[in-house]
Amino acid sequence: MSSFVEDAKKQVAAKVNFPGGVYAVFSGAAEAKAKAQRELLLHSAIAGVGILLLLTIVFHNWQNLLLVLANVPFALVGGVLAVWLTKVLGEAGEGGLTIGSLVGFVTLFGITTRNSIMMISHFEHLVNEEGMTWGLEAAMRGASERLMPILMTATVTALGLLPLALGTGEAGREIEGPMAIVILGGLVTSTLLNLLVLPTLAVRYGRFEKRESL
Repeated sequence: MSSFVEDAKKQVAAKVNFPGGVYAVFSGAAEAKAKAQRELLLHSAIAGVGILLLLTIVFHNWQNLLLVLANVPFALVGGVLAVWLTKVLGEAGEGGLTIGSLVGFVTLFGITTRNSIMMISHFEHLVNEEGMTWGLEAAMRGASERLMPILMTATVTALGLLPLALGTGEAGREIEGPMAIVILGGLVTSTLLNLLVLPTLAVRYGRFEKRESL
C-alpha cells in the first residue's frame, strides 16, 4: 500500500496540472498507517530511553550494561530473517515490514532484554552472594542454572504465538500474524545466542566483582 501511494504521488505530480489553490491530498489507510508508524517509533524510543536509565542504575558498570544490550542484535537477526522469509515465501503484496512487524520487534526486544538481564544478574549473584571468583567456571555455572528458565520463557511464548503465526493472512489477523512471526523468529536466535554467546562475551568483557558491604 505504501509503495502504491508513493507511486501515485509521483504520477499525479508529473502528469496532472492543478489550477491555483488546488492540490491533491492522499489520505485514508495509507495516511493512518504512516501516522501509526511514527507514533509507535516515537513511543518506543521514549520507552527505550527510560529502560536504559533504569538499567544504568541497576548495573553498576557500563561493561555489564552493554552485555545486557548485546542480546538485542541477537533478536534482531531472527526477526529480520522472519520478515524476509515471509516476504519471499508469501504471495504478492504479503509480508514485509508492517505495523504488526514493528509491534513484534518492540515486544521481542523486551523479551530478549529480560532474558539477558536474568543471565547477567545471576552472574552478579554468584560473585556477590555465593563468593565465586569470576571466570569460566562461574560463567558455565551461571549459564547452566539459567538454562531452564530462559528456555521455558521462550517455549511458552512460542507455543502461545504459534497459532497466530500460522494464521497470518486471515481476516482479522493483519496485526497479530506479522507480530507473531517476528517474535518467533527473534526468539530462536536470541535464545540460542543468549545461552551460547552471551556467557562467552561475559567472560571476556564482563566485570563481576564482590561489592564491599557498607
